[in-house]
Amino acid sequence: MSTVENPAAAAERQQERKEPTFVFTEKQVAEKSELARRFLETRARQNGTVLKSNNFLVKRFYNIDHNTYLDGALSAKTKELMGLVASACLRCDDCIYYHAIQAYRLGAPRAEQEDSLNVALVVGGSIVVPHLRRAYELLEELYG
Repeated sequence: MSTVENPAAAAERQQERKEPTFVFTEKQVAEKSELARRFLETRARQNGTVLKSNNFLVKRFYNIDHNTYLDGALSAKTKELMGLVASACLRCDDCIYYHAIQAYRLGAPRAEQEDSLNVALVVGGSIVVPHLRRAYELLEELYG
């Protein structure tokens, strides 16, 4: 037997999502890490190029992505660490940088990022190692 959620309860649950509170701005991160600065500048430039196309579906996807990482039942920091694991398993260096930077901005300690990368290594296997190396270079610049 399936249960149908009350529409009012579903609406209330949706309203619980909120913008996270960042500990660091992108500017502060860029000033601390050359790797992060280059990544953030390139990402901003490339996103600008994509958004100039005024592609409705791309805009919808970007909106879904943004809303997925809001604070909700899971904190934004937890979601970013989950994104870091998935990105490392998928071997996407841009994605790894993005989620590591966002987790840092949200106050994740280095140990939480490293533990997340440990999960990625176990799930993804040895093919994750080259991406792990690059992630650790970024973490070294961010945390010292």
